Amino acid sequence: MNSDSGGSILICAARLFDGSSSAVHQDHAVLVQGEYIKAVGPRASMLEGQGNGAVLIDLGDVCLMPGLIDTHTHVSLPSDGRSYVECFAESDEMMVLTGVRNLRRALEAGITTVRDLGARNMVAFTLKEGLRRGYITGSRLLVCGRSITCTEGHFHMCNEVADGEVEMRRSVRRLVHQGADFIKIMASGGGTVGTIPSRASYSVDELRAAVQEAVHLDRLTAAHCRATESMQRAVDAGVHLIEHAEFLSADGQLLFDPGLAAQMAACGTWISPTLAAWTGYTRLDTLYAQSRAGSLTPAEERALAAMDARAETRLELVRDLVDAGLKERILPGSDAGVGHLQFGKLMYDLQLLARTGFTAAEALRAATRQSAAAMGRDDLGTIEPGKVADLAAFAGDPTDDLEALRHVAAVFQAGKQVV
Repeated sequence: MNSDSGGSILICAARLFDGSSSAVHQDHAVLVQGEYIKAVGPRASMLEGQGNGAVLIDLGDVCLMPGLIDTHTHVSLPSDGRSYVECFAESDEMMVLTGVRNLRRALEAGITTVRDLGARNMVAFTLKEGLRRGYITGSRLLVCGRSITCTEGHFHMCNEVADGEVEMRRSVRRLVHQGADFIKIMASGGGTVGTIPSRASYSVDELRAAVQEAVHLDRLTAAHCRATESMQRAVDAGVHLIEHAEFLSADGQLLFDPGLAAQMAACGTWISPTLAAWTGYTRLDTLYAQSRAGSLTPAEERALAAMDARAETRLELVRDLVDAGLKERILPGSDAGVGHLQFGKLMYDLQLLARTGFTAAEALRAATRQSAAAMGRDDLGTIEPGKVADLAAFAGDPTDDLEALRHVAAVFQAGKQVV
């Protein structure tokens, strides 16, 4: 091989997981031309054939796979445990700087694409433009800009408030013209003080108006839905992706609705249950590690048991969704930025999916191929000719043990090695 590649590189790895199936291929190589994947195949044949003239990058004993996709983040929030009130007391300029840090952290963890589910004013658009211009480096960013919410609704601090069908359509138009990749609607209350998570925020007609306008402008829609009532209205309105999907009853209980799940399956609704956020997995992961090391105090043992039992109530709902035929519509999303949820920890959601019946390979496919499809980005998510060369390599084999995702060996974004 010589260095006069004309923009071609041949990336070799001991293992390759292409995301299109659960299979792991041994001793494979990926030929990248510019930003795109040109060919994939066994190393020997690639070296003898299509790889001639390309620069060789031999990653050694790693598993090369599509870059991970985090479908639910808030890039402008600091992940430091502060409340929403405290976070939104920051200036827009500080929120942009926070986003720069978060996008870099995600990329360094092998997460090559993130979706931002709501930031104040023009913050998300500014970050996306900064990436486009090359002023900053970080994960590929898909933005809704500001999430649409009702008067004093969840995330009203982002400043896209709409009530009634006319205002919903106006908000969609404004956001699309400002550069929104998709439309996010707060269909129930959430963590914002004064809102009610167990109650819907919008009528079916209001939601349908937003969906119709978004579809007319070639945009997909996502809806924050913690309440069953909001989930039902969102599905009836044709929302493409349900965020959280907690099945909260009016009195705040988690109660699975099999009829609604069957309707979601029939409609092909995507679901991002944000499991790490609900279960407090940041703290759980620390306690699990201490438990394995035998260093838990009696008080910590009780705390771990209580948190694990609470987590099981949420995981059982996801098992019910899997049983309803929705496994291939479920997506991992970290909700990073909120509370103590840090960027680059998507592995937590994958580990929790594994507890609901996903194999490690199925969880990885959810974080690559399925997530790309849900976002309408068929150019991402798998290692195939013609796809964008967003790749991540991990020591070990994450299809066998998701813990391997802690050990990043290399990251490529649009054909360039960035980590």
